[in-house]
Amino acid sequence: MRYCLLLLAALLLAACGAKGNDSSSGAATASAGAGGELTPFQVKNGIGPVTEEITLGPLDKEMAERGEDIFDLKCGSCHKLDQRYVGPALGDVLTRRTPTYVMNMIMAPDTMYTRHPEARALLAQYATQMPNLHLSREDARAIVEHIRKEAADHD
Repeated sequence: MRYCLLLLAALLLAACGAKGNDSSSGAATASAGAGGELTPFQVKNGIGPVTEEITLGPLDKEMAERGEDIFDLKCGSCHKLDQRYVGPALGDVLTRRTPTYVMNMIMAPDTMYTRHPEARALLAQYATQMPNLHLSREDARAIVEHIRKEAADHD
């Protein structure tokens, strides 16, 4: 249970970040601490197993339902969609971060906290590191779809 809470906090941290920082993720490169310089792709999309931009098509309701189940089980103890909790609110995360960034944060929070400046800033702000719950790419994508659905339902 504690790990679930930590994961949710990390997701919130990665997802929320500072308002409006997604498109301004710095110049072409950003300092990555011990990892060296980040590529423009990594600055925008994070560092992790997803190495291509994820393009979102029409909302997949079945995938969103699956994502809701995963979110409730793995993320909900630290993250809420509409309010700050242990971690940042995630309802509007896709207005600040790319789907690829969110998936990389879900799947590789340890790498993100170590190398990505926005993830490090979130860790500093929330003081709780999201654990790596070893979610699959499909699970991470389903969570993104759930967040999309919830955001659309509240517009």
